[in-house]
Amino acid sequence: MINKAYVYAVRMHGSQTRASGDPYFAHPVEVAGILTEYRLDTATIVTALLHDVIEDTQASREDIEALFGAEVAELVEGVTKLSKLELTAEHTRQAENLRKFILAISKDVRVLLVKLADRLHNMRTLNFIKTPAKRERIARETLDIYAPLARNIGCHRICSELEELAFEQLNPVARHAIERRLEALRTEQGRSVSVVSNEIARILDKEAIGSRVSGREKHPFSIWRKLQRKAIGFSQLSDIYAFRVIVDSEDACYRALGMIHRAWPCVPERFKDYISTPKRNNYRSIHTTVIGPKGMRIEMQIRTEAMDRVAEDGVAAHWRYKNKAYGFDAEHMEAEGGRDPLANLRQLVQVLEHGGDAEDLVEHAKLEMFLDQTFAFTPKGRLVSLPRGAMPLDFAYAVHTTIGDTAIGAKINGELKPLRTPLSNGDVVDIIRGPKPAVPPDWRSLTVTGRARSAIRRHIRQTEKEEFLRLGKAALDQAFERAGKSRSGVSLRPALERLAASSEDDLYDTIGRGRISPVQVLEVVFPGLKDSERAAVSARRRIEDGKSARIFVRGGGLTAGISLHFAPCCTPVPGDRIVGIVQPDRGLEVHTIDCPRLAQFEDHGDLWQDLNWTPEAERNTVARARMRATIRNTPGVLGEVCTIIGEARGNIVGLKMHYRQEDFFDVDIDLDVKDNRHLTNLVAALRACPSVENADRALG
Repeated sequence: MINKAYVYAVRMHGSQTRASGDPYFAHPVEVAGILTEYRLDTATIVTALLHDVIEDTQASREDIEALFGAEVAELVEGVTKLSKLELTAEHTRQAENLRKFILAISKDVRVLLVKLADRLHNMRTLNFIKTPAKRERIARETLDIYAPLARNIGCHRICSELEELAFEQLNPVARHAIERRLEALRTEQGRSVSVVSNEIARILDKEAIGSRVSGREKHPFSIWRKLQRKAIGFSQLSDIYAFRVIVDSEDACYRALGMIHRAWPCVPERFKDYISTPKRNNYRSIHTTVIGPKGMRIEMQIRTEAMDRVAEDGVAAHWRYKNKAYGFDAEHMEAEGGRDPLANLRQLVQVLEHGGDAEDLVEHAKLEMFLDQTFAFTPKGRLVSLPRGAMPLDFAYAVHTTIGDTAIGAKINGELKPLRTPLSNGDVVDIIRGPKPAVPPDWRSLTVTGRARSAIRRHIRQTEKEEFLRLGKAALDQAFERAGKSRSGVSLRPALERLAASSEDDLYDTIGRGRISPVQVLEVVFPGLKDSERAAVSARRRIEDGKSARIFVRGGGLTAGISLHFAPCCTPVPGDRIVGIVQPDRGLEVHTIDCPRLAQFEDHGDLWQDLNWTPEAERNTVARARMRATIRNTPGVLGEVCTIIGEARGNIVGLKMHYRQEDFFDVDIDLDVKDNRHLTNLVAALRACPSVENADRALG
């Protein structure tokens, strides 16, 4: 089959040549060669030989299927689809490439393996491309997408080479500088590496632990990434040289660890057991750092031969003969303590399902693929692996989307902690849930995983649509009423056609976002609309103390929802008479009825909405307000003011001093209050203080 595929590829590619001048068929042969090093099955090698024939020659999928079977045809077509995406527009190419990748490889990992080998050979020959911008684009894409994907399925060898080749193109000066430092270090420490290797072997031999010890040098790109991430100098790196200890069994790994820790003191917080808790790409090993001979810091990895192969080859390490056939052996992988290598990539499918623009997709995918791991546990002991820096909301969404949507707090190791608390290895996380989904927009800053951020974004979009729809419907009802028209029996179909709305809900949503005014709808529905009726809609009307309100404000904190925003100029609190001003694509901006800013909307009555507080908001809400006070400049006066506010049950959340003079200074105090009556009492309490010259609620 392989010989037949080779002959077919040579014949179909014919006289085609590459940028290097080599015959084109040399490329698929090299790609197949890379994959044979990983001992993959026949179908994968054949796919490698044929991966460009559909795209670059007259061959079709049907031809491939007739000659090589449905399995090979499907794999070749999968790789071809991915290759074609490189021709799409620059601003969408990365995201579309990634989108198709995830969907294709979630079905068959061999599509990804062939594409990675294809990219690896292209990177090895990248210097033959004459255009610097094109070389840089390919290298950047390799570093952003292909190398992380290789790491995600555990193919460390491919990942490292892709990173180094891309680094050489993107930052040759930095790479050259690091190589010069490594060359000098080899001269200084080259002999020490062999001495330490022999000493480790001697210690293990004393306990009859058969071992193979080797030293390895950190790659330049890994060094560069660590220098950037930790903002340290080259001389401060302790793991440029590390030692790999290969033993016979898992039991021997722990025995070897005990011997090494007895021989040399270990460095606190530099021990990781990835055998008992493997990484998401099935990497298993024990990492430790000790203070060795002559005070040297020695970093060590202890693993078995099988673990070492998985560490280097990832998913490709599990191809073997079984039942007289050669292929991927999932049972063997599970027996070795591994799990589905595509499980973490399939999580990215959820990012696709939740939508979002191209930039969001690439950003979230990078977050999922680049960050190291943190292991946390549910109260029942279930292990949840998360990227480093993950917070309780990431944990909640990793367990289940519903748990994330209804989360209101978290206990970490039995203690109530803020949702912004980064999780550490071994934390037991108990998510406190509310009765119904409530996802504030600012929760996105409390997450690092793409899964959590995309779920929050989806929930916000849904809530936003519902609120804008409600807002638009209320605005249109108000316009009908002001024009003296009745909604009953009136068809909005003419407005849907004229204003390019797909449904009534779509029309309400567009009105709510301020893209279409209610007057425009009236003019379409009632073609003979009189000037007086049109003027009645746009005229300012007296707000009747919220009695005619169609929209009720639920909150009283920083936001009242997605489409309702409290104006910072007057900071409305429950009990205030409030009015809403429609802001295009932002929704309603809520003002107090006496806010000075309302004067600029005096001639735009169609933008005004009468609002009222919900009974719940008036009963049990904490709202943000601002006071401005002029205070005598005497020792201890600020403490006195804070004490008065605290005794009156106000909670200070911000304080800013300005206009400081010798005798007096002004201070703005942001605080949480229950309602406008509570705020009035606080102002009165401050005015009663002899050290306070004046105090008022800040407006305008």
